[in-house]
Amino acid sequence: MSEKTLFIYDGECPFCNHFAKLLELKSNLHDVEILDGRKNLPLLSQLYSQGYDLNKGAILINNENIMHGADAINWICSQIKEPSDSLLEILRIIFKSNKRTNLLFPFLLWGRRLSLTVKGKIWKPVNTNVQFF
Repeated sequence: MSEKTLFIYDGECPFCNHFAKLLELKSNLHDVEILDGRKNLPLLSQLYSQGYDLNKGAILINNENIMHGADAINWICSQIKEPSDSLLEILRIIFKSNKRTNLLFPFLLWGRRLSLTVKGKIWKPVNTNVQFF
């Protein structure tokens, strides 16, 4: 992987947050920038206007190609070659298969929504005052 990749996740979701930290620290993916979407609302609002909603999954931008949800998770896991963490290795094995990712992804979204509800977090990523040029 030689091009720069941006992986955008929900920093309030404990599962998303842990996965992002594992990616950043243990995946050996040096050309991936990990970004907490909640701290980057103008970018999220722009992506939302293009049809990409963080409520429906992580967003991955690789050059001009934008992947969302199950596709983003599948792509990032397929790029991990030799992680230095056993949990990340398990996730890589499970989610490098597009079929398994699509099958399991609705459960990931459900777990995310449940964890945010338990934490009392409301998810509204779009700032309607952001002006696009």
